Amino acid sequence: MKRLVSILDGNTFMVCDEQGDLEPSLDFPTGMFSFDTRFLSTWLLTLDGERLSTLSVDEEQSYRTRFFLVPDRPAHAQEATVSVLRSRTIGGGLDEEVAVLNHAGRAVEFVLRIDMGADFADLFEIKSARRQKGDSTATVGARELRLTYRRDRFLRETVVSTSEPGHIDERGMTFTIRVPAHGEWSTQLHVATVIYGARGEDIRATLPLGGSRTPADIESEHRRLVERAPKLGCDFTPLERTYQRSLKDLTALRYESITLGVRLLAAGLPWFMTLFGRDSMLTGLQVLPFMPDLVPPTLIVLAGLQGARLDDFRDEEPGKILHELRYGETAGFEEQPHSPYYGAADSTALFVILLDEYERWSGDAALVRALEFPVRLALDWIDSYGDLLGNGYVWYETRNPRTGLENQCWKDSWDSISYADGRLPGFPRATCELQGYAYDAKMRGARLARTFFDDPAWADRLERGAAALKERFNRDFWVADGEYYALALDAEGKPVDALSSNMGHLLWSGIVDESRAAKVAEHLLGPRLFSGWGVRTLATDQGRYNPVGYHAGTVWPFDNSIIAWGLWRYGFREEAGRICLAMAEASRYFDGRLPEAFAGYDRGLTDYPVEYPTACSPQAWSAGAPLLMLRVLLGLEPQGEHLIIDPAVPHGMGRIELLDIPGRWGHVDALGRSRSL
Repeated sequence: MKRLVSILDGNTFMVCDEQGDLEPSLDFPTGMFSFDTRFLSTWLLTLDGERLSTLSVDEEQSYRTRFFLVPDRPAHAQEATVSVLRSRTIGGGLDEEVAVLNHAGRAVEFVLRIDMGADFADLFEIKSARRQKGDSTATVGARELRLTYRRDRFLRETVVSTSEPGHIDERGMTFTIRVPAHGEWSTQLHVATVIYGARGEDIRATLPLGGSRTPADIESEHRRLVERAPKLGCDFTPLERTYQRSLKDLTALRYESITLGVRLLAAGLPWFMTLFGRDSMLTGLQVLPFMPDLVPPTLIVLAGLQGARLDDFRDEEPGKILHELRYGETAGFEEQPHSPYYGAADSTALFVILLDEYERWSGDAALVRALEFPVRLALDWIDSYGDLLGNGYVWYETRNPRTGLENQCWKDSWDSISYADGRLPGFPRATCELQGYAYDAKMRGARLARTFFDDPAWADRLERGAAALKERFNRDFWVADGEYYALALDAEGKPVDALSSNMGHLLWSGIVDESRAAKVAEHLLGPRLFSGWGVRTLATDQGRYNPVGYHAGTVWPFDNSIIAWGLWRYGFREEAGRICLAMAEASRYFDGRLPEAFAGYDRGLTDYPVEYPTACSPQAWSAGAPLLMLRVLLGLEPQGEHLIIDPAVPHGMGRIELLDIPGRWGHVDALGRSRSL
């Protein structure tokens, strides 16, 4: 797969080739997108009818890039006499300056052409040969090309304007130019994306940011948010680099909700540039010591969209927290259920967990009290609709077999839940980490009920329910002959006995019996699961193991950060540090940006972590992983009005200093040091 270049501002983004060009793609979302619609599918520059070659690409900023191009890659003895610079920024729309530089000692004429097109494909449809169900038109203006797509009341437009005159047709713009000796010609191109509402206006126009921002506005916001985060100083350069990269990526992934007017966090580029319940909440847990302001808008929006009825198409149930919210054509015409979709069995428990953890850090009792009713509904869902078989576990099975998700845990690909021999269980399924999350939600819900809701009787019931769940779980999920927890239970209550990374989530939740924690840690850091770069999603001796299988053997940074947190919780500080060190070392090979996943090959086989071919990058919970790992390394834990600092830094990392950690205590500093470098 050829190298791609991306820029983004919130959920408006562009993915192109290294020349800056776009060609229509049906298997990968190249193009310019905003709110799940592709507003540019063709953006192809030629000079005198020829494509250009790339000398260099400036990708320092997430929202801005520059391409340095020449007509042909010059040989050693031949210098290019002309070069082209494409300077591009994104911020609701797209601005691109195309400059032609003549390096010759005489004037030269050129024909510069940009082919332009918009298929207005829904992001969901990129992988299929789409037949448009609406009508597309192209209208030529004096200095603009207007591309329009309409299907009933669904109306989208792309308007491309130019600062310099040229010949404009329905497929693009042509400029016949004369560039003086050692001179330059340039034009400013602006691409406006218009999302029409019922009143015939761009519905983003009523939002606080108006759907568009200048590069100066974006830069100012990014700088302000990064400067507010704690300052990291450390001897281990990869850790510092990935921390800074993560702060920038998390800032870039913030977008303005099209309907609610608040800033939310998109899950990952390119496939998941929208609100995901699970991803957003797990990212919120990761970033609490660093960017706590990201959390309240997420909780408030998820509470506002909490399930209120039974809707088989959307997998909606009363009290359930959504999985995914989409804005494109397929959601609008109910060809997909994502408006919003509730197909996640873990998001509801995570809602309670995140609210409690946020209050423990922030002391924001007002938000907790404001969300009492959603908390009650969420905890009721766990014991009612979540317990499909009435045996005290959280199960899942989609109500929508046509377009609903089969697997509704974080490993949501079709083959991610399997027996050790590779067979797939039937439905419903109860994965192990769902039970851990439910246990944790009950324990945290009890604290909220007793401390903030003045309901000690309910708190007692929640704690009794949690204790019963823990006892039941440790009986039914334990695989005695292997001494590990099963990945899941099948519909008959038998263990789905694959050895997987999910056990680390169990440690984080606290549902693991103390007597079994050491064995779990041993498995997680053993050669079957630990690659040397991180914990694999599935052990190497399992039937479906594949080092490049999406959830069947790859290494996920987010997963590893939760596992490290779980190991830390049970006192396995050295093991947690090994994972954090491996992740930081892996980040060096991704320019500091940990991707969604990378291959699970053993470190002894490869000198570097192997890229997973279609991994999202940046991705929110991968960007959050280095932040959570810093919390683990420094042993940061809120306790009342104080922050406990109990560092355990692995050998080789040296000094780690984190300054101005925000919380209910104000701002504090933390320092940790390994014994030797």
